[in-house]
Amino acid sequence: MPADVPVDQPPRGLSAGERGTGGDAWTRWFWLWDVYLGIGYVALVAMALGTDEPTPAAKAVVTALLSLMAAWYVVFGRRTIVSRRESPARGRIFIAGEVALLVAAVAIEPSAAFALFAVCPLVFMTLRLVEAVAVTVAINLLPLAAAIMEEDAGQVLAVVAPLVLLTAVFSPLLGAWIHRIVAQSAERGALIRELEASRGEVSRLSREAGVAAERARLAAEIHDTLAQGFTSLVTLVQAAESELDGDRDKARRHLRLAARTARENLGEARALVAGLMPSALGTGSLDEAIRRQVERLAEETPIQATYRVEGESAGLPTVTEVLLLRAVQEALTNVRKHSGASAVSICLRVDGSAAVLRVADDGTGFDITRPSDGFGLVGMRSRATQVGGSLSVHSGASGTTVEVEVPR
Repeated sequence: MPADVPVDQPPRGLSAGERGTGGDAWTRWFWLWDVYLGIGYVALVAMALGTDEPTPAAKAVVTALLSLMAAWYVVFGRRTIVSRRESPARGRIFIAGEVALLVAAVAIEPSAAFALFAVCPLVFMTLRLVEAVAVTVAINLLPLAAAIMEEDAGQVLAVVAPLVLLTAVFSPLLGAWIHRIVAQSAERGALIRELEASRGEVSRLSREAGVAAERARLAAEIHDTLAQGFTSLVTLVQAAESELDGDRDKARRHLRLAARTARENLGEARALVAGLMPSALGTGSLDEAIRRQVERLAEETPIQATYRVEGESAGLPTVTEVLLLRAVQEALTNVRKHSGASAVSICLRVDGSAAVLRVADDGTGFDITRPSDGFGLVGMRSRATQVGGSLSVHSGASGTTVEVEVPR
């Protein structure tokens, strides 16, 4: 396959950890929140059980309320937070349950207000930012309310009020940071899904482009080799048939040429199937291959063909040699079939910057502005363009000149 044909490579694909919302960074690292909340739950229960003032019954109730908060998160809240696809109402129900249990726990044991360090992040992970700020400001007043209920309210307020002010300021900042992380995670998940879709589309388009380019290449190869060979075969067989009742030696000569052409065509077919260079180049240089084309034309037709080379063609790249040989074959086929020429000259000029092939005949010419159903000139121009070259055609009453220029 030519180097310019896009090759369809299998997409690398995204791992399960990279794919979709369920595999973004938020979900992969959410277990850290579970660890944080688990540690907070254990610490709060230990604190509640370690105090001296509440009665054993009160300690049991506070422990039960904290356990219910943890269970409510595990059973109902975690899925709401992780999926981020549930309805806003589900998130509000979860937070309402957590806040209600927290208020009850703080009313029994003020030290339960330390649960705010766990509840506030959950609020921001669940609700919209405006709602979350309002809820956190409200629940951060719980320690202040519990202090007012104490017997020595003035002394307690002196200690609690600064802490309440600090948490009231800190909680919105923490919440905004959490919201930013969640938003970025969602955006990255959407980008990953879009990347997967784009990668699949690029793979499909690359495959289609590769198939189209390979079809065009095969069409040009078949036209430049097999089709031209079959044209020669038809011409030689017809010439032999016309000589059967007259000059049998001439008929045999035409048949021998037809047999040689058929063998060469078979070699071209095998080379085409194998994806190799033209068989004419496989047995010699470009100069020799062009001379054989000229000799065949002189043997098969009365057209006088000449060939000369200026410069050294041995150092040309293989792709350039193939292009120039195909151009010669196509130009001589057009001379044979359409020109009605009596003479044709071929000149290959090679210098340090370019290789120029010029094929000129003295035929009747044709109108180059008229659309043509043939593939020859189109294929020649396409081949030249692929390697950065150009094709020019000049035709008139005095003949036709085809010139192909290819950079070295």
